[in-house]
Amino acid sequence: MTEPAPLTEQDIARLVDRFYDRVRVHPTLGPVFAAVVHDWDEHKTTLVAFWSSIVLKTARYRGNPMAMHRLLPIDASHFAEWLALWQDTAHAVLAPAQAQQFVEHAQRIARSLMHGLGVQPRTRPLDLPRLR
Repeated sequence: MTEPAPLTEQDIARLVDRFYDRVRVHPTLGPVFAAVVHDWDEHKTTLVAFWSSIVLKTARYRGNPMAMHRLLPIDASHFAEWLALWQDTAHAVLAPAQAQQFVEHAQRIARSLMHGLGVQPRTRPLDLPRLR
């Protein structure tokens, strides 16, 4: 069995492009993004740099994902839908091992954002239990 070709920036761009095309028409996620993304090409370019920094270790991304998500009207259900769509798209676009790598990173990022934003059920931003 042959190993898949090494992951490239073009692979990441293809994944990001397909994913955000799907996000734009998603009934729950689409309106959240539409309210804040005014230039989809610029947004996709930023996200390619983000994923390139994570997966290829290029250090191209210079931003603050926590700050970018802080003011959005999102909750844990949005993260669940985002992850499901991301997983489905990654497996449709990439080789299985590469897709799984992106899915695992996305799961960790989602957990971190949910903790930091305080949107994970029954926890506060520092993962402290809520007092009743």
